[in-house]
Amino acid sequence: MGKKITMQDIADAARVSKSAVSFAYNTPDRLSSETVEHIFSVAKELGYVRNPVAYMLRTQKTNSLGLLLPQQLGRVLENPYYSEFIQGIGQICEREGLTLLLVPPLRNSMLKAIPYAAVDGFIVTGLEEDRGEVEALMQQGKPFVIVDSEVHSQAPSINIDETRAMKELTEHLISLGHRNFVVISPESGNDDGYLSWHGTIRRRIDGVISALEENGIAPLVDKKNVIEVPCTRTGGKEAFAQIKQNNSVLPTAFICFSDVIAFGVMDAARQFGLQIPRDISVTGFDDLDESACSNPPLTTVKQPVTTKGRLAAEYIVETLNAGYERASSRHVCLPITVLLRESIGPAASIRE
Repeated sequence: MGKKITMQDIADAARVSKSAVSFAYNTPDRLSSETVEHIFSVAKELGYVRNPVAYMLRTQKTNSLGLLLPQQLGRVLENPYYSEFIQGIGQICEREGLTLLLVPPLRNSMLKAIPYAAVDGFIVTGLEEDRGEVEALMQQGKPFVIVDSEVHSQAPSINIDETRAMKELTEHLISLGHRNFVVISPESGNDDGYLSWHGTIRRRIDGVISALEENGIAPLVDKKNVIEVPCTRTGGKEAFAQIKQNNSVLPTAFICFSDVIAFGVMDAARQFGLQIPRDISVTGFDDLDESACSNPPLTTVKQPVTTKGRLAAEYIVETLNAGYERASSRHVCLPITVLLRESIGPAASIRE
């Protein structure tokens, strides 16, 4: 094993001070570009490899953002939503020279994962109900922003007006003659029924409930026409099979709280020989890239997924630059749009 190359070795070979070498790696703006390039060239010739652990201990910085996830990586990566969300974060990381660390739950707990993530700030997504995560993040003294979760007065957040959009979408289905609905939601982690849901899925079902109540339509019933499944295409297929088994008469309108779930529902419906929208209407939420070219194109709620990721990362970077103690707790509500496409039509009973 060869001798470990140190900053002093680089300084000697480059004929500069050790401080200049340190500046080149940590604060290059204090040196001329020619000097920085010369030091890096010499370091490369010597085979110098920077020790990231030593750097973090010395600077108390990791140059990394953490994305705190609500599910394990395998499940998260099945949902195209997260690839679009991470694209937005990645745009800022690339611009700022940062890396991104994906932080899934530790032993099924987002709270337990927080202390083990060596990052400069957290982007938290899908925190339906706060079980101490916000307090733990505040105690760490690192900047964080919560996306698609409950709104906390002391925690910066980025959300969308889901209740209004879901009410508008449900009212349009009602105008088409639909009276028998089923709602398919990502898993809530709550066994007490949809009235005890929190966060983003609660805001979405509140919009559906409001539209049904104002039009005198029978309320939703847990496990009959409110189903929770994994937020995956397979989850959508499982939901359709469960609904078909639990209902003597198939609902005419399937309201899915995720495009990827809606894709699975449409896959399963076709396997059972049903035509969309002749036999059932299906809606999603997100407007993923596949939604406009699915068969048929999916009616959905368009939300700015990539923008949410970009704004979240920008907030963390701004806070790091300004100093956490001077950061403001911003609360952003982004606009969203209902997109009416060919996956919905008049209820089958209207055409008969």
